[in-house]
Amino acid sequence: MREINFSKVLRDYRKKKQLTVAEVAALLSKNIKTVSSKSVYSWENGTTKPSADALMYLCELYEINDVLGAFGFANNSIEYKLGRNLTKEEAALIEAYRNKPEFKQAVRKLYDLE
Repeated sequence: MREINFSKVLRDYRKKKQLTVAEVAALLSKNIKTVSSKSVYSWENGTTKPSADALMYLCELYEINDVLGAFGFANNSIEYKLGRNLTKEEAALIEAYRNKPEFKQAVRKLYDLE
């Protein structure tokens, strides 16, 4: 497992979503339980950690789909997920296939899978 700064991950994802600490606290208070801005700051500076419910809500809010991978508990690479040693080209092709619906149709037609 690689070393991940849990608090930095939370802060980085919040900033990517362009949310303020106060906005996150308000959303948590509305949807989970009353949380102060001070609590969110303490999570982001590493003083404390959020409860499991709060963490799962934050992951939903920040659109973190691979929770374990985001926090360093699993390898998030396509090679790891498939359990094989793929070349970079193979991994790129699989990612393109997954991310572009028009590729899926073309590949399925090419291999007579339709």
